[in-house]
Amino acid sequence: MPFAQIYLLEGRTDAQKKAVIEKVTAALQDAVGAPAENIRVWIHDVPKTNWGIAGVTAAELNR
Repeated sequence: MPFAQIYLLEGRTDAQKKAVIEKVTAALQDAVGAPAENIRVWIHDVPKTNWGIAGVTAAELNR
């Protein structure tokens, strides 16, 4: 059973996350031949204060 974990900065819409789930599922089906019902996708919404880029938080960078 393929299991994909996706880390994203918080702020994506439900529609955007749904699209990620659909496209990652399709990519895994194509790449490894797994049936969709066996594929799991877990999206981690990471707070911008918990994501560092070049020594500062994404929140400080207004990302």
